Amino acid sequence: MIVTFLGTGTSQGVPVIGCTCHICTSLDYRDKRLRTSVHIIVDDQSFVIDTGPDFRQQMLREKIQRLDAVFFTHAHRDHTAGLDDVRAYNFMQSMDMPVYGTAEVLAQLKIEYAYAFADIKYPGIPRLLLNEIDKRPFTVNKINITPLPVMHMKLPVLGFRINNFSYITDANFIPDTTFELLKGTEVLVLNALQVEPHISHFNLEQAIATVEKIKPAKTYFTHISHKLDLHSVIERKLPHNISLAYDGLQVNI
Repeated sequence: MIVTFLGTGTSQGVPVIGCTCHICTSLDYRDKRLRTSVHIIVDDQSFVIDTGPDFRQQMLREKIQRLDAVFFTHAHRDHTAGLDDVRAYNFMQSMDMPVYGTAEVLAQLKIEYAYAFADIKYPGIPRLLLNEIDKRPFTVNKINITPLPVMHMKLPVLGFRINNFSYITDANFIPDTTFELLKGTEVLVLNALQVEPHISHFNLEQAIATVEKIKPAKTYFTHISHKLDLHSVIERKLPHNISLAYDGLQVNI
């Protein structure tokens, strides 16, 4: 399995355009954080989890030529706003794009992309094949996927597990039932928004404590805001088995 971090950032805590803060002016490429998303290649299948506003730029940057399915964690715009750009894959692959999300997520997509579901199809619109999922495991092209239910304040969010890889973003609470599903995870991706406490995301201290409970061999933190500080500063403070992810990082599992 090959996991590529398309984006590791968030709209939260990002200063206005033209900001001259130390994050915005950093010359370290690891501090250039587009909205959070990940690309997974497993058994020749190409999947993306979430299509944020930077989706097109991310896919072009990584030269991803094929996409077999899209999974959504939740319906917030920083995770769904780029879905329109799957139209390029519709054209290249001559297929509708399978999209997987909960009933609530799919209902929101039908609102945001109403033109894609109109009775009269305008030429060139994205062609989407919606597939409703819930907390139960499901299979896509013979790949087994286990949803990981978590809470984003009061909003239910799904993480996803494929083999020994688990991905959770936009969470500040993981129920015991999901900790059971996480047992045996070897590589974990988890959100760590900032140093200070936050109403709907794990902060750095909470994320580290969560990792200690799950005990994966390796963890990468994502969904990083400017308030977490420079990559080089935070990386030095982390336990040896935890790293900050960065845009373009590729991990072989």
